[in-house]
Amino acid sequence: MFEAVEIGNVLSKDVYKALIPDLRVNLINAQYDLREADFPVIILLAGNDRIGCNALLHTLHDIMDSRYMRTNALGRPSTEELERPRFWRYWRALPQRGQIGVFLGAWPLNAIHEYMNGNLKKSGLERRLEHIRRFEQALIADGALLLKFWLHLPKPVFKKRLKAAKKNPREVWQIEAEDWQAYKVYDEAIKVAERVVRQTDTGDTPWQLIESTDARYRDATVGQAILQALSQRLPGDTADPWPNPPSASTACDPHTRQPTILDAVDLSKSLSRSDYRCQRTTYQGQLSHLSDQAAAQGISSVLVFEGWDAAGKGGVIRRLIAAMDPEIYNVFPVSAPTPEELAHPYLWRFWHRLPRAGDVTIFDRSWYGRVLVERVDGFASAAEWQRAYSEINDFEEQLCDRGIVLLKFWLHIDLDEQLRRFQDRETMSYKKYKITEEDYRSRDQWPLYEQAVHDMILRTSTEHAPWHLIPSNNKRWARIEVLKTYCQQLEARL
Repeated sequence: MFEAVEIGNVLSKDVYKALIPDLRVNLINAQYDLREADFPVIILLAGNDRIGCNALLHTLHDIMDSRYMRTNALGRPSTEELERPRFWRYWRALPQRGQIGVFLGAWPLNAIHEYMNGNLKKSGLERRLEHIRRFEQALIADGALLLKFWLHLPKPVFKKRLKAAKKNPREVWQIEAEDWQAYKVYDEAIKVAERVVRQTDTGDTPWQLIESTDARYRDATVGQAILQALSQRLPGDTADPWPNPPSASTACDPHTRQPTILDAVDLSKSLSRSDYRCQRTTYQGQLSHLSDQAAAQGISSVLVFEGWDAAGKGGVIRRLIAAMDPEIYNVFPVSAPTPEELAHPYLWRFWHRLPRAGDVTIFDRSWYGRVLVERVDGFASAAEWQRAYSEINDFEEQLCDRGIVLLKFWLHIDLDEQLRRFQDRETMSYKKYKITEEDYRSRDQWPLYEQAVHDMILRTSTEHAPWHLIPSNNKRWARIEVLKTYCQQLEARL
C-alpha cells in the first residue's frame, strides 16, 4: 500500500511560490464561508512522519486563518481522561458547526502505538479499529466533513532526515527519542500502520495517502485537497482549487500529468523465443506438479487478471491452464452484470464463483471493474466506487484468512503497443471479434483509466493481497512472469 506513493513527487520552489498566494486567499475565503455553514470540518493528520505533520500544521496555520482552526495535539491521556471511555477525549475536542478542528495523530496512531508497545493484542486491535470505524461514521452521519491525511515517509528518507536533523542545531530540537525508536521498528510498524489505514479506509471516510519526502509537494497537496473538499461541500462559487485541470489530451504529456505507480513498470523487459520456450517448459512442468499437490491438500487458488485492452490476459491464462488438470480449474470472463446480478450487491456474483477446496478459479477481469470501468464510464456513483475499496479489501482478506492463494495481476502495456495490437487484430480473421469501436473509444479515456488504476493499486495492494504489475509489451515476458509468480506462491504455501 505505502510503496505505491513512493513515486518521488517533487514541487519546485518557483511553482510552490506561485501556487501559495491564490491557495491562501481561496482557503481563507472558504473558511469565512464555512462560518455560516451547518457542518464542522475535522482534519486528521497522521502518518509515520511526525516532524512532517508538525511542519504541515505550521503551514496550514500560515495559509489559513488560525482563529477559526483549533489544533488538538492529544498526547498521553490525563488522569481525567483515563477515568472515562477512551474516545471521550476525542468527543470533547470535536469542533462545532462552522469551524475546523485539526487532530494530530489521534485515534489511529494511538492504536498503532499501543499495539507496538504490547498494550494491545491482535484481538484488541481489531475491536479498536471497529470502534474507530463507528466513531468516524457517526461524525459523517452527523454532517461533519472528515478529511484524513496519512503522511508517508520511506525508510531511507526517514533515516536520512533523522541524521541530518541531528547535525543541524536549528533542527535537532525537533528530534525526540521516540523518532529514533520509530526508525528501529519501522518495518514492523509499517505493517501495523497499513492494517490500521486499510481497515479504517471507507467510502465515507477515505484516507488520502501523501508522499511526505518533499515538504513543498506535501504541504501544497494537502492544502489543495482541503480547498477542494470545502469547495465541493460549501454552497456558492468558492474558487476551484484546480483552475486548469488537465484535459484528456494533455494528461498523457509527461510534462503536465501527475506521475502514477504505472510509470515505474519497465516496459522494455523482453524474452527471446528460445528463452521463452525453455522457461515455459520449465514453469509449466512445475505448475503441473504444484497444482496437483495443492489440489490433494485442499489448497485453493484465485487468480485475478486486470489490464489494458489487448494487454494479453487471454494468452497468459491459456498458458496457465495448459499446465493444469482441467478438472480443477474454472475460467470466468467477467462482462456486464446480468439482471439477477444487478439485483444483488456487486460482490455477490464473485462470492458465488469462489473455488471449492483444492480448485483454481481464474477471473478474466474481476470485482475491480467497480473502481475501473464503472468509475470512469459513470456506471457507479462516486460514493459507490469510493466505498468499494474497503469492501474489496475486506472481501480479499476473508479469502486469504480462509487459506486461499490469491494472486492479482495487472498486465501493463503502453498506448503505442495497444494500437499496434488493435491493428493486428483487425487483420486476423480469428481475432476480429475482439476489436470494437468501444475499444478505440476507451483509448481516449486512457488518462482517466491510468488514474483509476493508480488509485486501485494504492488502495488495494495489501500485505496479504499485493498487486503484481507485469510488463506486457513483450507477451513472452509477461507469460513467464505470471507462470513463475504462481509457481513461487504455490511452492511457498505447500
